[in-house]
Amino acid sequence: MPVEYKQVIVVRTDIKMSKGKLAAQVAHASVTAAEVARIRYHEWWNAWFLQGQKKVVLKVKSLDELIKIKEEAEREKLPVAMIQDRGLTELPPGTITALGIGPAPSERIDKITGPLPLL
Repeated sequence: MPVEYKQVIVVRTDIKMSKGKLAAQVAHASVTAAEVARIRYHEWWNAWFLQGQKKVVLKVKSLDELIKIKEEAEREKLPVAMIQDRGLTELPPGTITALGIGPAPSERIDKITGPLPLL
């Protein structure tokens, strides 16, 4: 059976963002994590790209929870990208909003993010 690849974006729900701001933060996390993977894990990135670039957006309730997920993903040697807002519109500068993980083998990401609910 072929390996399936995906990317997961994890978003904080304890900060208030408009739908447009939320969409932009998810996009930042997706693109940035994909670039990390393209450079460091090119085989994973290429397989994910050819499989249709599957993405799943999940949520956490706090910054602490997001940081814990990031640390677990780094321990598992997955591509990660933590996103901090520049503070030009709705949020204070430096607010951590989202985390991109992957693209990577789905099974490896699911070990970390499997219990998280969909956004």
